[in-house]
Amino acid sequence: MSFITRAAFSRGDAKRDAGLGTPAGIRRCDDIQYGPDRKWNVLDVYRPAGAEGTLPVIVSVHGGGWVYGDKERYQYYCMSLAGRGFAVVNFTYRLAPEHKFPAQLEDANSVFEWVLAHAGEYGLDPERVFAVGDSAGAHILGLYCCLCTNPAYAAGFSFSPPAGFAPRAVALNCGIYVPRKGGRKDVTSLLLKDFLPGGGTDAELETVSLVKQATAAFPPAFVMTCEGDFLAGEAPVLMKRLNELNVPAEYHYYGSPEHPLRHVFHCDIRSEDAAVCNEEECDYFRRFPG
Repeated sequence: MSFITRAAFSRGDAKRDAGLGTPAGIRRCDDIQYGPDRKWNVLDVYRPAGAEGTLPVIVSVHGGGWVYGDKERYQYYCMSLAGRGFAVVNFTYRLAPEHKFPAQLEDANSVFEWVLAHAGEYGLDPERVFAVGDSAGAHILGLYCCLCTNPAYAAGFSFSPPAGFAPRAVALNCGIYVPRKGGRKDVTSLLLKDFLPGGGTDAELETVSLVKQATAAFPPAFVMTCEGDFLAGEAPVLMKRLNELNVPAEYHYYGSPEHPLRHVFHCDIRSEDAAVCNEEECDYFRRFPG
């Protein structure tokens, strides 16, 4: 299933990004190794070319059903965020089924450690570290926020976040937050089996349920979905839980029945709807000054 998904996703992303290049106003530092795996543990840093001093940071956790994706597929989206006045960290992480959970969470943790350790070198403001994630990337980012803010959850892993650290705020886009068992033809369930070491036992599903693991200390969140998103039902479930916990969170729904969009529409930087969404997310982060 993973290999079929990779091929299909790759064709769609290549079509979406055909003809795009690095904008003249962006300075980029590419292929920086952040962890031990030279193939998978690499990241890019993008900054507005004329910006001096420290900038607020956005770390992007790419989607792809846990089995697909890398920083190259997200470079244009991430550079569009950098053009809005941020330093953006765009990274590749280990994928399932070759690397099972929690490898992806461990890599995300290594990236945030790298950001804090190299903030001075790359002009990153360690007091304003934000993050975005979409689809499976939103799931990984959400679990990372739980790792940072739920000590009981963190105790179950062999690695730990930087002491006292959590992203200042996050944007969770078209994500999956309550992974569950489905039928034999349910693509998400099949990918989940590739992602989890035991194929999706009840205990594993509870471990990777953002709704189960979130606490009142979860970071402020911009929760986004859209008309036409096959995971649109996930966002209201997460919002209900965050509201119960009194976590500051906003729900944003884009498109309409007359103007449907699609899953992760915000990554298509040629789209006017994407521009609106991405600007609103950056505006959300701007509310959190240093």
